Amino acid sequence: MSEPVPQHFWERVLPDMADGTVGFTGLVLASRSPQRRMLLEQLRIPFRIVVSEHQEGVSDGDPAHTVQQNARGKAEEVLARADLRPGELVLGVDTVVVSEGEILGKARDEAEAARYLRGLAAGRHEVYSGLYLTSRKLALASHAITGVTFRSLTDGELEAYVHSGEWRDRAGAYAIQGIGSALVRRVDGDYFNVVGLPVAELQRLLAGFGVTPFSWLRGGAPEA
Repeated sequence: MSEPVPQHFWERVLPDMADGTVGFTGLVLASRSPQRRMLLEQLRIPFRIVVSEHQEGVSDGDPAHTVQQNARGKAEEVLARADLRPGELVLGVDTVVVSEGEILGKARDEAEAARYLRGLAAGRHEVYSGLYLTSRKLALASHAITGVTFRSLTDGELEAYVHSGEWRDRAGAYAIQGIGSALVRRVDGDYFNVVGLPVAELQRLLAGFGVTPFSWLRGGAPEA
């Protein structure tokens, strides 16, 4: 988990913040994920998308290390070639599902999707997401873990879900925010992490850059 950086770092990270002229102006999301885009839109955080060309991998079977390394790789690849505008921060995110010690990324085909779902049925698994938030001078990293329990699935239900195609480009071969919600019996932790972007951890990282909740809204945070 991350810790906010000290006050003396803020001027070095976002130098314009000190005199109030620019400060934080938005995120550069290093992802093509429509779910992450949707969540940022709901939060009304200004952002633009530069899809990373980083190839995801598995690091030593350690899911926390895997998602953090992948998130870092995505963000740093974009940082190396994108022209950042004043006050922008690059955000890399990676999500995997872990079931009985096996790291499940995105299924390659229907057969693998069916295997993933059959293994998840009637059991609990964990969803790990890594975040890497960086400027050209400083970076903060964190990860979140959420427990998800599936109900029992009949062969017909499993076949119908795979046939729907919703499993494509989804870690663990399901989408909790879509019809895949009918697969789930219980969620322990941050629901948004399962969608693909742990909102609470993102806010912690933004706070490390001196960006407080709602400060990105026009007029700043509402008064209490």
